[in-house]
Amino acid sequence: MAVGSSNDFDLVVLGAGTGGYAAAFRGAQLGLKVALVDEDKIGGTCLHRGCIPTKALLESAAFTERVRHAKDYGVVIEGDPVVDYAAMAARRDAVVKRMWTGLKTLIDKNKVTWVAGRGQLDGPGVIKVSQPGEDGTPGKGGDRVLNATDVILATGSRVKSLPGLDPDGKRIVTSDDVLKMDTLPKDIVIVGAGAVGVEFASMFVDVGVKVTLLEYLPQIVPLEDAEVSKLLERSFTKRGMTVMTNARFDVKSVTADENGICLMVGPEGKEPAELRAEMMLVATGRAANIENIGLESTKVETERGVIKVNGKMRTKEPHVYAIGDVVGGLWLAHTAAHEGLIAAHTIAGDTDVHEMDYTAQPRATYCRPEIASIGLTEAQATEKGHKVKIGKVPFQAIAKAIIGGEYEGFAKVIADAETNDTLGVHIIGPHATDLIAEASLGFDLEATPWEIGGATHAHPTLSEVLGEAAMAVDGQSLNF
Repeated sequence: MAVGSSNDFDLVVLGAGTGGYAAAFRGAQLGLKVALVDEDKIGGTCLHRGCIPTKALLESAAFTERVRHAKDYGVVIEGDPVVDYAAMAARRDAVVKRMWTGLKTLIDKNKVTWVAGRGQLDGPGVIKVSQPGEDGTPGKGGDRVLNATDVILATGSRVKSLPGLDPDGKRIVTSDDVLKMDTLPKDIVIVGAGAVGVEFASMFVDVGVKVTLLEYLPQIVPLEDAEVSKLLERSFTKRGMTVMTNARFDVKSVTADENGICLMVGPEGKEPAELRAEMMLVATGRAANIENIGLESTKVETERGVIKVNGKMRTKEPHVYAIGDVVGGLWLAHTAAHEGLIAAHTIAGDTDVHEMDYTAQPRATYCRPEIASIGLTEAQATEKGHKVKIGKVPFQAIAKAIIGGEYEGFAKVIADAETNDTLGVHIIGPHATDLIAEASLGFDLEATPWEIGGATHAHPTLSEVLGEAAMAVDGQSLNF
């Protein structure tokens, strides 16, 4: 290897999503010569087809609902607000463009070499990049071969559908399709009530679309604490949404034509009924992009559709690491970034790097009301043999929530009754996704509920709900 040539690097990161660029930037900050390879724009799914455009739409939808209640704040607006979805979509795209423009500048700031094109391993330490031509045509620019001491695979994931149910981009759509739309259907069926499903359900119902939400499992947001799921379902129903859990339908019953979609669906054990809507959104998860990236030329192992790694994100192939959706984990952008930092520090020789702990990773869902959590649910804690004690305080007890007019929900802190360790924190309500940061720090510091509750929380703020819930674990909440 000709050290110092333009194609030789200490680290090549394959994939420029949140995890990939975080790993590349940190690697460069630690003194490594780094190349970042992607056939798409920097930012990946999260910025261009996921987190950011979705949250921009949710913000517009929530603002619309807030305007509907302007009179409650002493502001008189004549008539109902008119939803201009084309303008909302334009704002969505403008937010993405602004974030992308800023992100591009960080490539040069961190002295990372950007290599445009589709890359794949060609044996350990060798990455072949099929470059686009001057007109952008994939592969027309020929191949560039990069030599790397270490490689991080961060190729992300793609939307997937149910077997036998093929999205057409018009009547049966995926989240990718929704984020290209600039018009609204009058009604929609959403299949899958995980984070993606409930976020779009919340957005659509707030802008006036009739929503039917179907979930195969007994509760919506099935990975969350049962009390959180129950409150969210109650909130959705109150807002006019139809929610069906234990939903069963045969994909062969789904038909689509110029008038919309039709299927036969019903709760488990009951006779199915006909359901019609203008559109169906399939929100049933994602598949890792592990195909056509050259894994067969290495010792990298896969299992159940994802790459196997250890706690430092190492694969079975020496000097090849993997992060983000390709390793499974939590399928969250911030988790991918954290995995990227672990991998980058390990590659740079940092001996104090901790192993990846998914239990200590915050989870965030941006429906209305928002959901955020970290650690174990009450059921998980019990299943693991913990004798638990719980503090739970509603937002109705928090002055700032009443002032803001959004006080649906609660904070719940779960602790071990014998060791007083904090096992889990679950928040549903206004700005829950912001409030979870304190709990995340608490987990990093191994703080007990009493230490979290004993920290001073400014008054009046929404953060008081977590402080009060933490003190409530020992029955010492002051305001509830």
